[in-house]
Amino acid sequence: MDGGCAMKSLSLPSSVEERLTGWMRIQEARQRVEPAKGKPRPTVTLSRQFGCEGFPLALRLQVLFQEAMGEPWHIFDKELLDKVSLDEHISLQLLRHLEEPVRYLEDFGFHPRGEVTTDQALAKIAVHLLHFAQEGNAIIIGRGGAVVCQKLPNCFHFRLEAELDWRVASLARRLGISRREAVERERAQTRLRDRFIQEYMGADPAHGTYYDGVFNNGRHTVDEVAAAIFAYVKAGWRGSGFR
Repeated sequence: MDGGCAMKSLSLPSSVEERLTGWMRIQEARQRVEPAKGKPRPTVTLSRQFGCEGFPLALRLQVLFQEAMGEPWHIFDKELLDKVSLDEHISLQLLRHLEEPVRYLEDFGFHPRGEVTTDQALAKIAVHLLHFAQEGNAIIIGRGGAVVCQKLPNCFHFRLEAELDWRVASLARRLGISRREAVERERAQTRLRDRFIQEYMGADPAHGTYYDGVFNNGRHTVDEVAAAIFAYVKAGWRGSGFR
């Protein structure tokens, strides 16, 4: 795959482009230097209730793991997964609206999204998710990562939760919106996310059995949660990598 050519045809935030380009370059270098070694590396998936600080947590974990292993770690969030999935020639608009309730129309043979159905698009995203997770040194945010990667032995799964009032206040502060707008956004997005995972993955995103640990974001800071996750992964990882 020619990562450079694919990226030039897209219009995404520069931070996303940089992370994907960096990941591709590192994978290419590894294949040239270590084509047969196949050293295993851990992966972390992060699930969160809407309004919890999933991305700030991922950034902190990235620093901790890179310092401890002396290797780059990469964050795969919603925008980045959409970017990679476009390699399959699926429109970005479709991917960003997969959570919208159109499944019932597809069941009757109508395809409001075009030729690609929701199931087909999700299958392609899942393939990319599994690929990144198997490669290791990855932090996957959302997109059902804990469910999709549940059986991979190198994956550790965690979830952030918090009381509604805390999540609403956090949303209002970080997005610069009113409390009323934050309440409406939380209600709409939570309903869409939960139904999406339940209907398309047959899973309850809040079910504790999917996770190695569930943290209360309202009681613990991002730094505290990151330190706990890092310690858990380091203690439980039986492969190479940590200094």
